[in-house]
Parts: sequence; structure tokens; C-alpha cells
Amino acid sequence: MFKYNKYTLKKLEAILEELQYTVRYEKGNFQAGYCIVDTKKIVIVNKFFETEGRINCLLDILQAVEVDISTLSESSSKFYRQINRTKATEEEIPSDAAPEEASLEAADLSE
Repeated sequence: MFKYNKYTLKKLEAILEELQYTVRYEKGNFQAGYCIVDTKKIVIVNKFFETEGRINCLLDILQAVEVDISTLSESSSKFYRQINRTKATEEEIPSDAAPEEASLEAADLSE
């Protein structure tokens, strides 16, 4: 897992910039907190978001756009792979299931 701080935000911005996207923070009427202008490769994030909200928006955007890892620098590609591993781990664990339900499901499988 990574930390929600300005350093992480800068690394995510660097990944998008290496993918030829321009990241801007502006106010607007966004339903999801961000907007992607595909024809111009511009990403606009709600400027009123705190660091954690901005990071979450950029993570969502990275999941939505096509990423060619070969165009990324070594440090950016390493961080991008780390993000994907973290995302995959979170998807394996059902966040909405209560611990009792998870243990009951495991008990049902063992029978």
C-alpha cells in the first residue's frame, strides 16, 4: 500500500504526464470529481479536493485510460505496477462482506 501524501500525488501526476496527459486542477461541475478530455489528453480534477481525493481521482483515471508501460520511465513503471498489485489485492478481498460472513463462506467451501 502507498501513502496518501503530496509525494504520491506527484508520482501519479508524473505517470499521466509521461502518457502525454495534461493534469489541471480547476473548479467545475464534475459528477465523479474529474473530467477527461480524450481528444486533447487533458485531465481536469476538482480543485477543491484534498490530497487524498486528488490521488483517488488520478487512480480512477489511470484505470480508465490505456497505459503503455513501455513509454513510462523506470521509476514510473515500477510505481504503476505497485498500484496495480495493490488494486488487485483490494479486489480479491470483498470490502462489503462482514468478517463473520467471510468466515461462514469459507466454512461452507470446506464442507
